[in-house]
Amino acid sequence: QVQLVESGGGSVQAGGSLTVSCATSDYTDSDICMAWFRQAPGKEREAVAAIRIGALTPEGYADSVKGRFTISLDSAKMTSRLQLSTLNPEDTARYYCAARFTRWCGGNWRHPDNYDAWGQGTQVTVSS
Repeated sequence: QVQLVESGGGSVQAGGSLTVSCATSDYTDSDICMAWFRQAPGKEREAVAAIRIGALTPEGYADSVKGRFTISLDSAKMTSRLQLSTLNPEDTARYYCAARFTRWCGGNWRHPDNYDAWGQGTQVTVSS
């Protein structure tokens, strides 16, 4: 069974930057769409960004992170990274990696049901 493992979370002051990563294990195919979601206490899980293998540009970003976050996918390592910059306290959440094991990201990359596997999450805390 494919596992997703996030890393790179931590605490940072407002205005700072952080990079979180998601590595796949035991995945030998070449088609994948990877996404990042986040969930803050008391709030619903929010789609942050998604990218599919071979794409020139990501599938999309949440409006709240456009221009500040950048998603990437290393097709050789099957690892996704999310670079978070100009962070603010509203970005505080647990960040989850998700994967869909097809070449396409499906009809709605923002919907959690679109994905086949999830990581355990990594905490990002932004202090003011």
